[in-house]
Amino acid sequence: MANYSDYEAEERGVRLGRGWITWFVGALVIVGLVALGYTPSGYVVEKPGDTYDTLGTVEVDGDTVPLVDVPMEETYPTTGSLSMLTVITVGDRDKTASWGTVAVSWLTKSHDILPLDEVYPAGITTSQRAEISQAQMSMSQQRAVAAALTVLGDEYTTTVSVVGTVDDGPSAGVLEPGDFIESINEKPIDDISAVRKALEANGLDKPAKLTVNRAGVEEEVEITPIASDSGPVIGVEIDENYDFPFDVLIQLEGVGGPSAGQIFALAIIDKLTPGSLTGGTNVAGTGTITEDGIVGPIGGIRQKMYGAQDAGAEYFLAPAANCPEVVGEIPDGLEVFAVETLADSLTVLNTLSTGASTALLPRC
Repeated sequence: MANYSDYEAEERGVRLGRGWITWFVGALVIVGLVALGYTPSGYVVEKPGDTYDTLGTVEVDGDTVPLVDVPMEETYPTTGSLSMLTVITVGDRDKTASWGTVAVSWLTKSHDILPLDEVYPAGITTSQRAEISQAQMSMSQQRAVAAALTVLGDEYTTTVSVVGTVDDGPSAGVLEPGDFIESINEKPIDDISAVRKALEANGLDKPAKLTVNRAGVEEEVEITPIASDSGPVIGVEIDENYDFPFDVLIQLEGVGGPSAGQIFALAIIDKLTPGSLTGGTNVAGTGTITEDGIVGPIGGIRQKMYGAQDAGAEYFLAPAANCPEVVGEIPDGLEVFAVETLADSLTVLNTLSTGASTALLPRC
């Protein structure tokens, strides 16, 4: 017959055995969760990035320089700030965001979790995406200068050049990269919209007659447009080229995309006109820009509003087309105005600088 101490020892052994198993299983769970936290998720995360005051300075090659500079023209002191915003993308095709990052972002209002293909389309490498983004930035800067000079009444000229042709398209073997399209059916061509209008007027049932400048020599070619969702096209990638009366330098490294166009244009106007557009207030904003001052929608509007809040901005200029994404997402302390054109933004800034009531200004 076993004595009490024998039963006690046996029970203690069972408890110790169970405790060790519980500890071991718990340790495995923790290790598994930690490992899962570092495992690629198949998603990318967008979050607020750096903020740049376009009226201020930046570091370029170790030197402090104005972000926006007009070196050969008279410029005027500015006050306050006109900040452009950026968005950081965590993850790419080489390595998507980890499940740990996704979990944290799910709990963070300023972050977005997006499928990989939505941000990095299939067939486009990370380096190609970066090249596209830089090209968009370069074009946005040129259009910002054009939009600012249009407001200021300074004349400039534009030309339309061929960047490339679509394989097996109507222009393949007829037009070449570097060609300048001077006219279509004897209608002068000075911007992309003129090309669209000329092709629409020509229709699909006959060739369009193009006058092309190739390496300084004019040539006449005929191309029959084909149908597309946007109207008649000739299967060509074109770009606008600007000839401005003076240089405008926008000096910013490592930032791409088209969304700073509006703020660049406002900074140029502020520097080239007496007084302060902002009246000393801290303004941030976003939006693409066309040479005729149309403000277009952008991606990452929520991240940019939070970036503006973090940078101390009081007011935010948002493209009206982004309003559905703005409603209900505005950070505390930030006043957001909806703008469709550069003229709308100038009205907002004039209201702020004069201290007038903003009650009647459009909002999302």
